[in-house]
Amino acid sequence: AIQTDQALSTVNPTLTTAFPNTSLGRQLQQVARLIKACTDPTAGINMKRQIFFCQIGGFDTHSNQTSATFTGGQGNLLTQLGQAMRAFYDATVELGLANKITTFTLSDFGRTLQPAGSGAAAVGTDHAWGNHHFIMGGAVNGQRLFGTYPTLALGGPDDTDSGSNPRGRWIPTTSVEQYAATLATWYGLSSVDLPAVFPLIGRFSSPTLPFLV
Repeated sequence: AIQTDQALSTVNPTLTTAFPNTSLGRQLQQVARLIKACTDPTAGINMKRQIFFCQIGGFDTHSNQTSATFTGGQGNLLTQLGQAMRAFYDATVELGLANKITTFTLSDFGRTLQPAGSGAAAVGTDHAWGNHHFIMGGAVNGQRLFGTYPTLALGGPDDTDSGSNPRGRWIPTTSVEQYAATLATWYGLSSVDLPAVFPLIGRFSSPTLPFLV
């Protein structure tokens, strides 16, 4: 950490790409600056492979989910996510490293299809199971949806709450292990080591997914 701080002070890796002035935007801007510093031999940062973690909270939207004026509303949060990820991708293009950098999202859980509460200020959704994730980068086989799109019907064939009070918690079609194993393989993990890192990977028909080239 001391070495990195000194490098950023010495080489001052500025970028022309404009980042949004949001928490996630500032986090990803710092990541882009660190990556640029690592490409400068005078910085003295000898890191060939790096993983950076950024975060944005507020998606536990039991209420105020659809409010356009509430900064923690889902629409505003997704806008922040989209703007920050777009800026970061543009920065990787600026650095000439887009094919070597993959950005992906992680989340603990999805939301129910059935709303909870009523009224613009109160309506939200409760905890569900399956979720969607974004993968972005020059090495991504993009503009595609991987997995099987569920039947969005309360009590339908993909709703795990198919009893007397279905909430719309659809069953995921793609495992976390397959998602992570694909990213780890691209990062350099050997296929023979996949079972050691992901003990459940053998339960799925394919250990990886074709979203990276």
